Amino acid sequence: MKFILLFSFCVFMFWSCDTSSSTSENTKVEQSILKEFQSGDIIFHTSKSSQSLAIQKATKSKYSHMGIIYQKKDKSFHVFEAVQPVKITPLEEWINRGENKHFVTKRLKNSEEFLTKKKLLLMKETGEKHLGKDYDLLFGWSDRKMYCSELVWKIYKESLGIELGQLQQLKEFDLSDAIVQAKMKKRYGKNIPLEELVISPERIFNAKQLELVIEN
Repeated sequence: MKFILLFSFCVFMFWSCDTSSSTSENTKVEQSILKEFQSGDIIFHTSKSSQSLAIQKATKSKYSHMGIIYQKKDKSFHVFEAVQPVKITPLEEWINRGENKHFVTKRLKNSEEFLTKKKLLLMKETGEKHLGKDYDLLFGWSDRKMYCSELVWKIYKESLGIELGQLQQLKEFDLSDAIVQAKMKKRYGKNIPLEELVISPERIFNAKQLELVIEN
């Protein structure tokens, strides 16, 4: 029973961390915008998954998927993300997967102090340990599998010692909306795991250590 509850919980809460890698009509990122990106930036968009609306209402957030931006030696930008599997995705491909191709990027305040070349290398090395891992439908806090906000949170924590947003319990979300309640009833019945710990894209988006860089 516990396994079933955890599986249902994760499908409801984190399926919005878009597990699809398909692209629709492509759009090119303007050069003027590309100049604003830096390695280590965190990028957010709204997933097109069927669960995304419930996630947005429960967490009071527009955004339901996220990743970390890195610039390669050829100057191209990519997004390190937890989908199926954890992988590195070209920036334009990642943007094309989001709703209306809208995205927001945020950056650490005083990034020149924290995101040095040495620290960025450490972040990449920390992330590379998770490359190829399955998307975590069971939402475990172990490193065996990963979901989107967990991956970002752990990379910043392990490489920089920074916790971007505090962990929450499911009961802290707004569960009153009819759409949310319908999803929860379908997933859990009467046995809602209210004590389960989570880290949501919303908590990281609103982390006090971050500042807005780009909103297209």
